[in-house]
Amino acid sequence: MTDLTNEKSLASIEINNRLFFRLFQAANTLHTKGTQALDDFGVTTQQWSVLGALSRPQAEGGMSVNELSRYLLVSRQNLTGLLNRLERDGLVERATSEEDRRERKVRLSEKGVALWQSLADPIHNFYDEALKGFSFDDRLAFIHYINLLQRNMSQL
Repeated sequence: MTDLTNEKSLASIEINNRLFFRLFQAANTLHTKGTQALDDFGVTTQQWSVLGALSRPQAEGGMSVNELSRYLLVSRQNLTGLLNRLERDGLVERATSEEDRRERKVRLSEKGVALWQSLADPIHNFYDEALKGFSFDDRLAFIHYINLLQRNMSQL
């Protein structure tokens, strides 16, 4: 007689390994293919994420580096280099916060806003192709599960 509890445990370990490996592969593919999708604009997926975060209505007045770091779930060190390059290219600007004169906020420059607007169609085309075969409900469920996974991992 086989030990079904042990078999189920081994199967669970194997499924967990596959799931996290697939997430790793998907993240790498997103980085590679996302950068290729915007290659004509010279924008990487990291730049895409910063420009997207700063383009939201909630970020109209800018975001501190700490706020942006928390929102994107990246370290300040990684973000600082990226922001320096975006600022050098004239896509973002740093300004003194109106609420706290000691704080500096990062916001899209006029050039950054124009670039973000020109990226809209290529980004939406990328999303449509990447999510081909996913129904609307599939996409909502996927968001739910990714959020649940993110929340669980953040509590580790």
